[in-house]
Amino acid sequence: MTPVKTVADLRIGEKGVICDFTDEETSLKLLEMGCLPGCEIELDCKAPFGDPICIKVCGYTLSMRLAEASTIVIS
Repeated sequence: MTPVKTVADLRIGEKGVICDFTDEETSLKLLEMGCLPGCEIELDCKAPFGDPICIKVCGYTLSMRLAEASTIVIS
């Protein structure tokens, strides 16, 4: 079985496509912010100590904590 890759695993400039979410409560918040399955997501930048991060999704930039990013499964 291959390990699950999440947005938290991306390096700056890397992209992925949202496949699923691992936390139901957090997923509702992320869905409302435009993180929809099938959307391409790109890691834009990280804070100096790695948290929070900044992603590009659906044509806009969004900041989030690594804990939230680790719930977004990508391919």
